[in-house]
Amino acid sequence: MMESGAPLCHTCGEQVGHDANGDLFVACHECNYHMCKSCFEYEIKEGRKVCLRCGSPYDENLLDGVEKKGSGNQSTMASHLNNPQDVGIHARHISSVSTVDSEMNDEYGNPIWKNRVESWKDKKSKKKRSNTKHETEPAQVPPEQQMEDKPSAEASEPLSIVYPIPRNKLTPYRAVIIMRLIILGLFFHYRITNPVDSAFGLWLTSVICEIWFAFSWVLDQFPKWNPVNRETFVERLSARYEREGEPSQLAAVDFFVSTVDPLKEPPLITANTVLSILSVDYPVDKVSCYVSDDGAAMLTFESLVETAEFARKWVPFCKKFSIEPRAPEFYFSQKIDYLKDKVQPSFVKERRAMKRDYEEYKVRINALVAKAQKTPDEGWTMQDGTPWPGNNTRDHPGMIQVFLGNTGGRDIEGNELPRLVYVSREKRPGYQHHKKAGAENALVRVSAVLTNAPYILNVDCDHYVNNSKAVREAMCILMDPQVGRDVCYVQFPQRFDGIDRSDRYANRNIVFFDVNMKGLDGIQGPMYVGTGCVFNRQALYGYGPPSMPHLRKGKESSSCFSCCCPTKKKPAQDPAEIYRDAKREDLNAAIFNLTEIDNYDEYERSMLISQLSFEKTFGLSSVFIESTLMENGGVPESANSSTLIKEAIHVIGCGFEEKTEWGKEIGWIYGSVTEDILSGYKMHCRGWRSIYCMPVRPAFKGSAPINLSDRLHQVLRWALGSVEIFFSRHCPLWYGYGGGRLKWLQRLAYVNTIVYPFTSLPLIAYCTIPAVCLLTGKFIIPTLSNLASMLFLGLFISIIVTAVLELRWSGVSIEDLWRNEQFWVIGGVSAHLFAVFQGFLKMLAGIDTNFTVTAKAADDTEFGELYMVKWTTLLIPPTTLLIINVVGVVAGFSDALNKGYEAWGPLFGKVFFAFWVILHLYPFLKGLMGRQNRTPTIVVLWSVLLASVFSLVWVKINPFVNKVDNTLAGETCISIDC
Repeated sequence: MMESGAPLCHTCGEQVGHDANGDLFVACHECNYHMCKSCFEYEIKEGRKVCLRCGSPYDENLLDGVEKKGSGNQSTMASHLNNPQDVGIHARHISSVSTVDSEMNDEYGNPIWKNRVESWKDKKSKKKRSNTKHETEPAQVPPEQQMEDKPSAEASEPLSIVYPIPRNKLTPYRAVIIMRLIILGLFFHYRITNPVDSAFGLWLTSVICEIWFAFSWVLDQFPKWNPVNRETFVERLSARYEREGEPSQLAAVDFFVSTVDPLKEPPLITANTVLSILSVDYPVDKVSCYVSDDGAAMLTFESLVETAEFARKWVPFCKKFSIEPRAPEFYFSQKIDYLKDKVQPSFVKERRAMKRDYEEYKVRINALVAKAQKTPDEGWTMQDGTPWPGNNTRDHPGMIQVFLGNTGGRDIEGNELPRLVYVSREKRPGYQHHKKAGAENALVRVSAVLTNAPYILNVDCDHYVNNSKAVREAMCILMDPQVGRDVCYVQFPQRFDGIDRSDRYANRNIVFFDVNMKGLDGIQGPMYVGTGCVFNRQALYGYGPPSMPHLRKGKESSSCFSCCCPTKKKPAQDPAEIYRDAKREDLNAAIFNLTEIDNYDEYERSMLISQLSFEKTFGLSSVFIESTLMENGGVPESANSSTLIKEAIHVIGCGFEEKTEWGKEIGWIYGSVTEDILSGYKMHCRGWRSIYCMPVRPAFKGSAPINLSDRLHQVLRWALGSVEIFFSRHCPLWYGYGGGRLKWLQRLAYVNTIVYPFTSLPLIAYCTIPAVCLLTGKFIIPTLSNLASMLFLGLFISIIVTAVLELRWSGVSIEDLWRNEQFWVIGGVSAHLFAVFQGFLKMLAGIDTNFTVTAKAADDTEFGELYMVKWTTLLIPPTTLLIINVVGVVAGFSDALNKGYEAWGPLFGKVFFAFWVILHLYPFLKGLMGRQNRTPTIVVLWSVLLASVFSLVWVKINPFVNKVDNTLAGETCISIDC
C-alpha cells in the first residue's frame, strides 16, 4: 500500500483511482478485485469481459462507458503492461540482510531486528525520493534499452484465465434447483399435514429423516451454484520468467513428503514419489525435497540412500527424453507404445539400460525391506557401527541428513541435482506430537531455515508427480500478477492408479473432485484435501492476503484471533482509536499484512518488530523468525551454512512449539485427524482464496485402498475428523464471523463437511423403515390423492433432472454418480455412524481413538486386494440392514400371497423402498462375499443374530398394531363352532 492508503492496481501497481461520483473505482463488484480504470479499459478492448479472478461478468454500465470512450488510451495501457518492472514484485530473489552493528541492538535484542528496521526505512526513503524525482523530471530511457527490456506479447498476457460454465448449461441447472426447492416445500407441507395415524411412530420418524435429508441436500447443492473452469498457459510463464540468457526468475518450491510406517507404506512407493519430484520439469536450483520420517525408521533412511544414488541416473534420463510419468515403477509398467514421439536413436538402448538399473535398484530396496521384517534385540546399527538414533520410536533426537543438492553429489553427467533432505523430528515421552500435522509443521520450520522457498508443495508418500509440468501449472496462478497475490494455495484433484474399472467403492471420488470442487472454485476456492497442494508460505505463517480490505472504523479486529471473540468497545471512544486498537490486536497476534508496514505509526511499528512478540508466536529461533519476514523467500547471505543444520535440528525439537501459536494460528492446525480441512478453513477465514487447477494430464496420481475393510477405515478417519471439528471452537457454524471474510456459500460448504457424518443417524432409521413396514403391514405414506401423486412424481423427476444437468456441465459419467450414491449409503450406515459415536465418546469421556494408517498398494496381482475381507466391526450394521430388508421382502410377498389380490397394491410401495436399500448396499454385499465367499464368520453370526432378535421382538411387541380387547376376543371365540 502507498502512504495515502489508497489500494493499488494488481496489474500495473498504480493507484486504483475514483469514478465519476468520487467513490473508489471497483471493476468487479463480486470479489472487489483492485484494478484501475486504464487496466480495466484495456481488458475490455482485448475482449475479456469477465473478471479474471472470479469469472463474474463486469457491470453493464461500466462496459457501456468503456465502449463509448473508444480506444484513446490503448497504447498507453499496452506500454504500461509491457513494463518489465510491473512483474518485478513477483520475481523471487534471494534476500540479503546487512550485518552492520548499531545502537539499536540493545533495544531489539538482536541485529536481525535492527537490520529489518533499516531496510524498511531505506525502502520508505527511496520511495519518497523516487516520487520527488518523478514529479520534477521524467526518467529518460535509451531506445536501445527499451527494445531490450520490452517483453514479448505472449509474456504480457495473463498466465491463467477463468472460463465460466456456458449459460445454456448453467441457467437450466439453477432453474431446476430453485424448482426442486419449491417442490420440497410443497412436499413437506403435504407430509406434515397428512399424518398416518395407524403408524404414527413410523410416519414421524420418516418425516424427521426426510427433513434432515433436505437440509443436507441444501448444504451440498448451493455451493455448486457458480462452478467455473480454468486454463493455465505454461508457455507464457516461461516467456515471462525464463528469458534466454538470463537466470530463471521462477519461484523456488519446497516439496514435502510425509511417511510414518515403512511396513504399511512400502519404501518403494515412497522412493518413486521422491524420484518423480527430483526429476520435475523445473530449474534444479529451485527444487528441494524434504522427506518426513515420523516413524524414525532406519529402513526409510537406508531406502533414501539408495534412492539418492539411483537419482543420479534417473533424473538426467527423464529430462533428456522428456518421459512421462517420471516415477520409474509407473513409467516402466505402462502398456503403451513407449517409442511414440521419441526420435532419438539412442533412446531404446538407454531405456533398456535404465530399466535394468531400476530392476537392480528394486532388488536392493526389497532386500532392505526383507531385512527389516525382524528387529534385532539390540536394535538397528548403522554402517559405521553406531546405534541407530531412532531405535526407540517414541524417544529419540531429531535427525536431518542432506543427500543431494548444491553441496551434495551431482548426476552422472555432472549436472546439479535438486536438494533431497531426510527429516525425523524429535520425539520424547510426555509431549503431544500431533501426528501428521505436527510432522508437516516441523518440515515448514526446517525448510525455512535451510532453503526458505516462498512456496510449499506437499504430497503423501504414495502420490507421485504424474505431470512433470505440475509445478509450472501452479506457478501460472501463484505468479500471475492479476490472480496470485491473494491465493493461499493451489489445489490439484486427486487421481488414482490400481482401481478396478467399475470403481466398486467410489475410491476415485469423481463427484467430489469434478463437481463440488469446481463449484467452490467459483466462490472462494476449493478445500485443502491433504495432498497435491501448493501453498503460499506466507499464508501458512498466519499472515493475511496483501489486498486485504481495510478495516472499517468501529468494527472488530480483522485477525482470526478475534473472529470468534470480538473485542468489547469502550464507551464514547473515538473511531480512530477503535481502528488503532484493532490494528494493535493484529500486531500482537502476528497476523498482519506486511505490505501495509508504512501505514503504521512508530508505536505500532515498534510492536511489529518486537522480538518478544515474534518469539511468542513463532518460537525461539532468530534464524527462523527472520525467514518469516522474507516475503520473497531465500536464505539470507549473512546466514552461516555451517550452523544452519544445527538451527534446523533446534526447530524440530519436541518442545519448540510450546507456548507458541503453532497449530493454533500458524501452519497445519491441530485438533482434528483431518488437519487438512481445518488448515484450509483457517486461511479462508483470514480472507485468502484458493484456486483449483485441473490440467489435462493429471498432476499427481496415488494409490487408494481398494478392499472393503480398508476403504471403510479410511472413510471412518475422515468422518471422525469432521466430527472433531464440529465439537471444536473452529466449527464453521460459529467460528469466523468477526472478520466477515468468509463468503456465505463457502461457509455452507464447510458446514456440509462437518455435519455429513450425522446424516448416518437418519439414514440408518430410513433404511430400517422399509423392513419394518413389510414385517408389520403398515406404511409411512397415507393413501395418495392426485395432488399428492403429482408432488411425489415432481420430486422424483426434479432429482433426476438435477443429476442429469449436473452431469452435463461437469462431464462426470452417470456410473460415477451412481457409485458415489451407493457408497454414500454404505459409508453412512457404517463408518459415519461409528465416527459419530467415537466423537461423542471423545467429547464426553475424553476417550481418544487412534486411527490406523491405511495400507498402500503392494505388488499383488491386479485387483487382488479387492477381494480381501478383514474383520472389523464396521461390517456389522450394513450386513444387518441387508438381512432384515431381505427378510422383510420375503415376509411381504408371503403376506400378499395369503391375503389375495387386494394386498399387492400396497406391497409395491413397500418393496420399492426395500429394494432401494438393497440396491444401494449391493456393492457392500458383493465385497462382503468376496471372490470365494470368504466373509468372516463372526460378521455373519452377529448380523444374523441382530436381525433375528430385531424381527422376533418386533413381531412380539409391534407397537403399531392396535391392541385387541381380550373380552371381545373371548366372546368371538365362543360363537365359533369348532
